[in-house]
Amino acid sequence: MMMNDKQSPQLDPVFPCRECQAGLMHRDYIAYFTWLGDELITVPDFPAWVCDICGRCEYDENALTRLTLLLSPNAGKTTSTTRVKTAKTRAKPKVQRTTQPE
Repeated sequence: MMMNDKQSPQLDPVFPCRECQAGLMHRDYIAYFTWLGDELITVPDFPAWVCDICGRCEYDENALTRLTLLLSPNAGKTTSTTRVKTAKTRAKPKVQRTTQPE
């Protein structure tokens, strides 16, 4: 029985390891640790790329970007600035200039 393209499973891409250059980096989900000030933050099941030979780990860049936005001190706050009303200045009266005869 032949499988057509619609039935083939979607596989995550793999790429060569930059550390050992012998293994392949496969997508995996591991614990992520980072310091936020003096507090240790842990994120379970964080997407990463792990080498099947040397174990080198590279965290997924898109997931890191989203996590950084979530951990930002401004997360959840509105970013629009409030307008400051300025006092209206009175228009200066126009001064008529006299024309000098030529």
